[in-house]
Amino acid sequence: MTAAAAALAPDRLRDAATVILLDRDAPGGPAVLMGMRGAAAAFMPSKYVFPGGAVDPEDRDGGPAALSPACAARLAAEARPESDATPAALARAALREMDEETGLRLDPAAQDSLIFAFRAITPPGRPRRFDARFFLVDARHIAGDRHDFSRACDELSHLHWVPLAQARALDLPFITEVVLAEIEALATAAGDGPLTAPSTVPFFDNRGTEPRFVQLS
Repeated sequence: MTAAAAALAPDRLRDAATVILLDRDAPGGPAVLMGMRGAAAAFMPSKYVFPGGAVDPEDRDGGPAALSPACAARLAAEARPESDATPAALARAALREMDEETGLRLDPAAQDSLIFAFRAITPPGRPRRFDARFFLVDARHIAGDRHDFSRACDELSHLHWVPLAQARALDLPFITEVVLAEIEALATAAGDGPLTAPSTVPFFDNRGTEPRFVQLS
């Protein structure tokens, strides 16, 4: 197989970043921002998901990553040898996807506001496969009105804040259900204080023939 053909192989892994925006000031209790993918989407059609997508070339250079050294070190752990996505590139991809799919942006003054909270590799045999890193962001770090989605593209429909207590009743991918349980635990542990990185980061690794679950420390 040529290098060009390998790059286009449907089973190849693509680096991806996902943002979990958590609004702890919502009247109905903590809520996360979710939207529904289109019925014709190649990946997870008609499912409710968090904003996110693949790392683009533009993400490999550019502005600040809003990432703490501890989170950057965890992102580098268990790195795939063939991947050139740095921790900063992953964080920039997360912020870009958040901007494109929700119209929301971080306050420029927010420092170290992306918390690396989860990682999952899509199992073999799917139409598209991603090595996805999930970043938790406190909605208090959003600039402007966190309910204003007027700048959002049309990739996600029904974009809205979903109370954590109700989110798992939606039509979700399995991995999203698992992530929601982790986020609920982090939100409970933080109370009204600052959100902090977990002691370890769950990683569902489906690179090999057998699934592997590890904790990134």
